[in-house]
Amino acid sequence: MPNPTAAMLVIGDEILSGRTRDSNMNHLAKVLTEAGIDLKEARVVSDDQTAIVAAVQALSKAYDHVFTSGGIGPTHDDITADAIGAAFGVSVDVRDDARALLQAHYDRAGTTLNDARLRMARIPDGAALIDNPVSTAPGFTLGNVNVMAGVPAVFEAMVASVVSKLAHGAPLLSETWRIMRGEGDVAQPLSQIAQDHPDLSIGSYPFQKDGVYGTNIVIRGTEATRVAAAMAQLQALFPA
Repeated sequence: MPNPTAAMLVIGDEILSGRTRDSNMNHLAKVLTEAGIDLKEARVVSDDQTAIVAAVQALSKAYDHVFTSGGIGPTHDDITADAIGAAFGVSVDVRDDARALLQAHYDRAGTTLNDARLRMARIPDGAALIDNPVSTAPGFTLGNVNVMAGVPAVFEAMVASVVSKLAHGAPLLSETWRIMRGEGDVAQPLSQIAQDHPDLSIGSYPFQKDGVYGTNIVIRGTEATRVAAAMAQLQALFPA
């Protein structure tokens, strides 16, 4: 049975402008790989509702799970909740359970739950809350779309909560073989190995060290015996 599939949607002008470096995609990819959920696509869109709606609808239809990051904070440009509501055709408003979480959090901190902070309690109708043990303001899941914060510590905590509840597949195994020859030398035999093992993912990643060209070959798959067979074939062609 094939592994579940997933996509990620990174939302935010700050990512596209280069002001903020995204680390969430890398984290999610590692977590999903360990869970046997295949991350098939990742997109980055600006803080534009039309763009977010179009991306959410396309990814939700194409994959088993969608994970978004960014745009659920207290400022005017945090429009993800409204965009998700529009994508699913449901209304968005302050919800009592989300408001209660925020009220308790700000009461403990001795801070006022003002209108800006209350924006973080706006949840699309029918969504389930995602726990936020870091800063309380919840994410949410609607359909197969999991909507999470962009702050890495919060995103990572929310991912842990969501992925623990999903059906897992077979974890992806990965083996690497380092060859001190350029890609042009390994391309033809590598193509044959790929044809012999169509169920595996075989990648070629060139590098240069001290003026010498080399290639890292990475073989990935869910069955250890098949990965080992392909690796043995590669090592026979390019011994250490």
